[in-house]
Amino acid sequence: MGLELYLDLLSQPCRAVYIFAKKNRIPFELRTVELLKGQHRSDAFAQVNPLRKVPALKDGEFTLAESVAILLYLSRKYKAPDHWYPEDLQARARVDEYLAWQHTALRSSCTRVMWQKMMFPMFLGERVPPETLASTLAELDSCLQLLEDKFLKDQDFLTGSHISMADLVAITELMHPVSAGCQVFKSRPKLAAWYKRVEAAVGEDLFQEAHAVVMKAKDLPPADTAMKEMLKPLVQVLLR
Repeated sequence: MGLELYLDLLSQPCRAVYIFAKKNRIPFELRTVELLKGQHRSDAFAQVNPLRKVPALKDGEFTLAESVAILLYLSRKYKAPDHWYPEDLQARARVDEYLAWQHTALRSSCTRVMWQKMMFPMFLGERVPPETLASTLAELDSCLQLLEDKFLKDQDFLTGSHISMADLVAITELMHPVSAGCQVFKSRPKLAAWYKRVEAAVGEDLFQEAHAVVMKAKDLPPADTAMKEMLKPLVQVLLR
Protein backbone atom coordinates (compact mmCIF):
# COMPACT_ATOMS: atom_id res chain seq x y z
CA MET A 1 0.00 0.00 0.00
CA GLY A 2 1.29 3.44 -0.94
CA LEU A 3 0.87 6.78 0.78
CA GLU A 4 -2.50 7.35 2.46
CA LEU A 5 -3.68 10.70 3.80
CA TYR A 6 -6.56 10.75 6.28
CA LEU A 7 -8.25 14.11 5.90
CA ASP A 8 -11.43 16.09 6.34
CA LEU A 9 -11.30 19.25 4.21
CA LEU A 10 -13.53 20.99 6.74
CA SER A 11 -10.32 21.14 8.80
CA GLN A 12 -7.84 23.88 8.02
CA PRO A 13 -4.63 21.83 8.63
CA CYS A 14 -6.09 19.05 6.45
CA ARG A 15 -6.54 21.57 3.65
CA ALA A 16 -2.91 22.65 3.97
CA VAL A 17 -1.71 19.04 3.68
CA TYR A 18 -4.07 18.37 0.76
CA ILE A 19 -2.96 21.44 -1.19
CA PHE A 20 0.72 20.72 -0.54
CA ALA A 21 0.44 17.12 -1.74
CA LYS A 22 -1.60 17.99 -4.82
CA LYS A 23 0.52 20.99 -5.78
CA ASN A 24 3.69 18.94 -5.57
CA ARG A 25 2.17 16.02 -7.49
CA ILE A 26 2.66 13.63 -4.59
CA PRO A 27 0.70 10.44 -5.28
CA PHE A 28 -1.61 9.52 -2.41
CA GLU A 29 -4.84 7.75 -1.57
CA LEU A 30 -7.34 10.07 0.09
CA ARG A 31 -9.04 8.53 3.12
CA THR A 32 -11.84 10.88 4.14
CA VAL A 33 -12.53 11.03 7.88
CA GLU A 34 -15.71 13.02 8.56
CA LEU A 35 -15.23 14.91 11.80
CA LEU A 36 -18.86 15.92 12.20
CA LYS A 37 -19.85 12.26 12.07
CA GLY A 38 -17.29 11.37 14.72
CA GLN A 39 -15.36 9.06 12.41
CA HIS A 40 -12.08 10.20 13.99
CA ARG A 41 -13.24 8.63 17.26
CA SER A 42 -13.51 5.13 15.81
CA ASP A 43 -11.26 2.28 16.93
CA ALA A 44 -10.31 1.67 13.31
CA PHE A 45 -8.98 5.21 12.91
CA ALA A 46 -7.19 4.99 16.26
CA GLN A 47 -5.01 2.29 14.70
CA VAL A 48 -3.73 4.98 12.31
CA ASN A 49 -3.64 7.84 14.80
CA PRO A 50 -4.13 7.08 18.52
CA LEU A 51 -4.62 10.84 19.04
CA ARG A 52 -7.86 10.47 17.04
CA LYS A 53 -7.25 13.65 15.08
CA VAL A 54 -6.82 14.57 11.44
CA PRO A 55 -4.73 14.97 9.42
CA ALA A 56 -2.96 11.65 9.68
CA LEU A 57 -0.54 9.91 7.33
CA LYS A 58 0.10 6.24 6.66
CA ASP A 59 3.05 5.30 4.46
CA GLY A 60 3.29 1.53 4.39
CA GLU A 61 3.67 0.53 8.04
CA PHE A 62 4.70 4.05 9.07
CA THR A 63 2.07 6.37 10.56
CA LEU A 64 2.36 10.04 11.45
CA ALA A 65 0.15 12.63 13.16
CA GLU A 66 0.20 16.43 13.34
CA SER A 67 -0.06 18.63 10.25
CA VAL A 68 3.33 20.34 10.47
CA ALA A 69 5.13 17.02 10.94
CA ILE A 70 3.22 15.63 7.95
CA LEU A 71 4.07 18.62 5.76
CA LEU A 72 7.75 18.31 6.64
CA TYR A 73 7.73 14.56 6.03
CA LEU A 74 6.17 15.01 2.59
CA SER A 75 8.56 17.82 1.73
CA ARG A 76 11.62 15.76 2.63
CA LYS A 77 10.52 12.43 1.22
CA TYR A 78 9.35 13.81 -2.11
CA LYS A 79 12.02 16.52 -2.37
CA ALA A 80 9.59 19.39 -2.80
CA PRO A 81 10.99 22.64 -4.26
CA ASP A 82 13.21 24.46 -1.80
CA HIS A 83 10.95 27.49 -1.40
CA TRP A 84 8.42 25.47 0.61
CA TYR A 85 10.90 24.77 3.41
CA PRO A 86 14.27 26.32 2.52
CA GLU A 87 17.65 24.75 3.13
CA ASP A 88 19.07 28.15 4.06
CA LEU A 89 19.30 28.24 7.86
CA GLN A 90 17.77 31.66 8.45
CA ALA A 91 15.12 31.33 5.74
CA ARG A 92 14.04 28.01 7.25
CA ALA A 93 14.02 29.55 10.71
CA ARG A 94 11.52 32.16 9.49
CA VAL A 95 9.18 29.40 8.33
CA ASP A 96 9.67 27.57 11.65
CA GLU A 97 8.95 30.80 13.53
CA TYR A 98 5.58 31.23 11.84
CA LEU A 99 4.62 27.57 12.23
CA ALA A 100 5.42 27.76 15.94
CA TRP A 101 3.44 30.99 16.44
CA GLN A 102 0.28 30.16 14.56
CA HIS A 103 -0.93 27.24 16.71
CA THR A 104 -2.02 29.37 19.66
CA ALA A 105 -2.63 32.60 17.75
CA LEU A 106 -4.22 32.59 14.31
CA ARG A 107 -5.53 29.01 14.50
CA SER A 108 -7.23 29.57 17.80
CA SER A 109 -9.01 32.77 16.80
CA CYS A 110 -9.95 31.59 13.30
CA THR A 111 -11.45 28.37 14.63
CA ARG A 112 -13.47 30.10 17.32
CA VAL A 113 -14.74 32.80 14.95
CA MET A 114 -16.03 30.21 12.49
CA TRP A 115 -17.80 28.19 15.16
CA GLN A 116 -19.16 31.13 17.15
CA LYS A 117 -20.35 33.10 14.13
CA MET A 118 -21.70 30.24 11.98
CA MET A 119 -21.53 26.68 13.28
CA PHE A 120 -22.99 27.20 16.76
CA PRO A 121 -26.07 29.23 15.75
CA MET A 122 -26.75 27.62 12.35
CA PHE A 123 -25.60 24.03 12.79
CA LEU A 124 -26.00 23.37 16.50
CA GLY A 125 -28.74 25.88 17.31
CA GLU A 126 -26.60 27.25 20.15
CA ARG A 127 -26.86 30.92 21.09
CA VAL A 128 -23.53 32.70 21.31
CA PRO A 129 -23.44 35.70 23.67
CA PRO A 130 -22.75 38.83 21.58
CA GLU A 131 -19.94 39.87 23.91
CA THR A 132 -18.24 36.49 23.40
CA LEU A 133 -18.29 36.82 19.62
CA ALA A 134 -17.17 40.46 19.82
CA SER A 135 -14.21 39.47 21.97
CA THR A 136 -13.23 36.68 19.58
CA LEU A 137 -13.48 38.97 16.56
CA ALA A 138 -11.26 41.51 18.34
CA GLU A 139 -8.73 38.76 19.03
CA LEU A 140 -8.78 37.77 15.34
CA ASP A 141 -8.23 41.40 14.35
CA SER A 142 -5.18 41.57 16.63
CA CYS A 143 -3.80 38.38 15.09
CA LEU A 144 -4.31 39.77 11.58
CA GLN A 145 -2.40 42.89 12.57
CA LEU A 146 0.47 40.76 13.85
CA LEU A 147 0.36 38.69 10.67
CA GLU A 148 0.86 41.88 8.66
CA ASP A 149 3.33 43.67 10.90
CA LYS A 150 5.50 40.80 12.13
CA PHE A 151 5.42 38.29 9.29
CA LEU A 152 4.24 39.77 5.97
CA LYS A 153 5.73 43.27 6.35
CA ASP A 154 6.47 44.53 2.81
CA GLN A 155 7.27 41.11 1.37
CA ASP A 156 5.37 39.19 -1.26
CA PHE A 157 4.94 36.23 1.07
CA LEU A 158 5.15 35.68 4.83
CA THR A 159 8.79 34.63 4.89
CA GLY A 160 10.22 36.23 1.74
CA SER A 161 9.79 36.49 -1.99
CA HIS A 162 8.44 32.96 -2.56
CA ILE A 163 5.55 30.97 -1.16
CA SER A 164 6.40 28.66 1.73
CA MET A 165 4.62 26.31 4.11
CA ALA A 166 3.95 29.33 6.30
CA ASP A 167 1.73 30.92 3.65
CA LEU A 168 -0.11 27.67 3.02
CA VAL A 169 -0.83 27.12 6.71
CA ALA A 170 -1.88 30.76 7.16
CA ILE A 171 -4.26 31.01 4.22
CA THR A 172 -6.08 27.80 5.07
CA GLU A 173 -6.64 29.18 8.56
CA LEU A 174 -8.04 32.46 7.27
CA MET A 175 -10.56 30.72 5.07
CA HIS A 176 -12.33 29.53 8.24
CA PRO A 177 -13.65 32.99 9.19
CA VAL A 178 -14.14 33.79 5.49
CA SER A 179 -16.49 30.79 5.25
CA ALA A 180 -18.50 32.28 8.14
CA GLY A 181 -18.96 35.56 6.27
CA CYS A 182 -16.15 37.58 7.84
CA GLN A 183 -14.65 40.19 5.53
CA VAL A 184 -11.12 39.33 6.59
CA PHE A 185 -9.39 41.07 3.70
CA LYS A 186 -11.78 43.98 3.04
CA SER A 187 -10.04 46.61 5.13
CA ARG A 188 -6.56 45.13 4.76
CA PRO A 189 -5.26 45.75 1.22
CA LYS A 190 -1.83 44.33 2.06
CA LEU A 191 -3.31 41.04 3.21
CA ALA A 192 -5.75 41.03 0.29
CA ALA A 193 -2.87 41.32 -2.18
CA TRP A 194 -1.01 38.55 -0.35
CA TYR A 195 -4.11 36.33 -0.54
CA LYS A 196 -4.24 36.78 -4.32
CA ARG A 197 -0.54 35.93 -4.64
CA VAL A 198 -0.93 32.78 -2.55
CA GLU A 199 -3.98 31.67 -4.55
CA ALA A 200 -2.09 32.27 -7.80
CA ALA A 201 0.98 30.39 -6.56
CA VAL A 202 -1.14 27.41 -5.49
CA GLY A 203 -3.38 27.56 -8.55
CA GLU A 204 -6.93 28.92 -8.41
CA ASP A 205 -8.57 25.61 -9.31
CA LEU A 206 -6.72 23.68 -6.60
CA PHE A 207 -7.36 26.44 -4.07
CA GLN A 208 -11.10 26.42 -4.75
CA GLU A 209 -11.22 22.60 -4.75
CA ALA A 210 -9.55 22.41 -1.34
CA HIS A 211 -11.93 24.98 0.17
CA ALA A 212 -15.20 23.79 -1.40
CA VAL A 213 -16.25 21.84 1.70
CA VAL A 214 -15.70 24.63 4.21
CA MET A 215 -17.26 27.26 1.95
CA LYS A 216 -20.44 25.16 1.87
CA ALA A 217 -20.50 24.55 5.63
CA LYS A 218 -23.14 27.25 6.03
CA ASP A 219 -25.53 25.01 4.08
CA LEU A 220 -25.18 22.00 6.39
CA PRO A 221 -28.50 20.65 7.74
CA PRO A 222 -29.01 21.21 11.48
CA ALA A 223 -27.28 18.70 13.71
CA ASP A 224 -29.37 15.95 15.24
CA THR A 225 -29.53 15.23 18.97
CA ALA A 226 -26.79 12.58 18.88
CA MET A 227 -24.40 14.89 17.05
CA LYS A 228 -25.12 17.75 19.45
CA GLU A 229 -24.32 15.46 22.36
CA MET A 230 -21.09 14.33 20.70
CA LEU A 231 -20.02 17.94 20.12
CA LYS A 232 -20.81 19.19 23.64
CA PRO A 233 -17.14 19.15 24.76
CA LEU A 234 -16.19 21.18 21.69
CA VAL A 235 -18.90 23.74 22.46
CA GLN A 236 -17.54 24.23 25.96
CA VAL A 237 -14.01 24.78 24.65
CA LEU A 238 -14.88 27.12 21.78
CA LEU A 239 -17.22 29.34 23.77
CA ARG A 240 -14.50 30.30 26.24
